[in-house]
Amino acid sequence: MEFFKAVPLGSILTYVVALVIGSQGRSGGYLNIFRADIYQYDLWWSWPLFFAGTGLAWGLMIMQR
Repeated sequence: MEFFKAVPLGSILTYVVALVIGSQGRSGGYLNIFRADIYQYDLWWSWPLFFAGTGLAWGLMIMQR
């Protein structure tokens, strides 16, 4: 159950960090931040950052049990 609560938190963390780094024209090195065009909107995203953020949130929620 904690995993399903951690996924939105990992998404929010990824979006915020990728927006800050990606909007400055950087790729973030290992974070591999890229711009995805969804219809008329630009979305900055990073899969490695998403997995790390979700894992971090999941671990914190498990520790709080």
